[in-house]
Amino acid sequence: MLNEERVILMTKLASYEANDGKGNVAIGSYFRSDYIGWQVLKSIISATIAFIVVFAMYIFYDFEIFMMDIYKMDLLEFGESVLKKYLWVVGVYAVISYAVYSYRYSKARHSLRVYYMNLRKLSGMYSNNHTF
Repeated sequence: MLNEERVILMTKLASYEANDGKGNVAIGSYFRSDYIGWQVLKSIISATIAFIVVFAMYIFYDFEIFMMDIYKMDLLEFGESVLKKYLWVVGVYAVISYAVYSYRYSKARHSLRVYYMNLRKLSGMYSNNHTF
């Protein structure tokens, strides 16, 4: 005779493994600082690429005007303003990425803790009663 509670728990565990479990196990295999650091680094690289693309689009939009004004402007001041904007954009993006990936890591760890607790519960059900 089937133990209904055991079947429900096994179904719940199998559903978790098929859906969220794969990603959470991958996240859980990292230390917190390693996971968050790696994700923030990838975010900084992405923000840098996005900034370069947007800056290039800004320059090429009115390229003729930019080329005429380049002789009138102070290039060091222009470069400094672009660098400040870049650092501001990347800094804000890194802080947001840190917050998001910290939350994802803690959520995944909590989910894995519940999953392993349910596995221990299932194992206990089998060791206490050997009926299927």
